[in-house]
Amino acid sequence: MIDLHCHILPGIDDGAQSDDDSLAMARAAVQQGITTIIATPHHKNGIYENPKQDILGKVAELNKRLQAEKVDLQILPGQEPAITGELAEDFESGQIMTLNDTNYVFVELPSNHVPRYTEKLLYDLQLKGLIPVIVHPERNSEIHERPELLYKLVEKGALAQLTAGSVCGRFGKKIKSFSEQLIEANLVHFIASDAHNVTSRAFHLGQAYDVIEKQYGVDMVYLFTENAELLVEGLNVYKEVPQRVKRKKFLGIF
Repeated sequence: MIDLHCHILPGIDDGAQSDDDSLAMARAAVQQGITTIIATPHHKNGIYENPKQDILGKVAELNKRLQAEKVDLQILPGQEPAITGELAEDFESGQIMTLNDTNYVFVELPSNHVPRYTEKLLYDLQLKGLIPVIVHPERNSEIHERPELLYKLVEKGALAQLTAGSVCGRFGKKIKSFSEQLIEANLVHFIASDAHNVTSRAFHLGQAYDVIEKQYGVDMVYLFTENAELLVEGLNVYKEVPQRVKRKKFLGIF
């Protein structure tokens, strides 16, 4: 399995706090069957700043440690930049790290609203040849109340990534139910752990795929796992158009 979203780099955000924490996370990932992780530290979220060059150095150091410890896990570079009006300019200045140096880039919305400039910013990113991936939209309270906001962003070229813990009910029944609605409406394209540690914010990626297979069948699991592989290679992912009836029911039209 490939995990696209993980805070495994030590001492740079609210994820792993030490080299030993990173090693413990790596071993836990391997036990789940994860072979590749994109390290995605927070950037410009009001607390942490982790520009591209710093991330590349940290990824190289961690891969060297894992090789020395004989942990069969590959770490690739990425970033979780918070949405700001300067995000496109920060990409041009070399501060933004795309996912494994592809044209896919994470965008983190605030937890309680969708900024008014979001649609314009995501359009500007696409003009620069990037494909924005909105992380954990199921945990955004405004999207929860107005899911048509996410539909419009996806319709205009953005992709979305669900947190594995949300699918498993780790964030509560409401977020789990909303995650299921997003899957059924074909409004998400990736599942990732967003793991921060091995206790309160662990991986749960294998468990999430088990839940998805049980509820939606193995083809849905293949879609998400293949999309992760395609993203890492910088190839086009599968993006199904939401079915009209499902979309209308989901958006509360009838």
